[in-house]
Amino acid sequence: MDINKAVKSRIHKKIIAFFHENQASIDTPRGVATWIEEDRAKVKKALEDLVRFDILVADRATSTTGYSYTRDAKVIQKIDKLLKG
Repeated sequence: MDINKAVKSRIHKKIIAFFHENQASIDTPRGVATWIEEDRAKVKKALEDLVRFDILVADRATSTTGYSYTRDAKVIQKIDKLLKG
């Protein structure tokens, strides 16, 4: 997987950085949008993009979806390099 392709926009990078810094967190699109101060609709789309790249995991319930960071050590290591680079 090419992590660079996952970072399509500033919002994608802000979401990745948020979850990288808070690896134990699980949050909704509304919560993530609040934390990174971005539009909720744009954040929701970016969250789903990141699920497709296996950077985030979506826990879907009937009323909402919670997103959490991958547990894949190789992916986390690649993201760490990307964010520091």
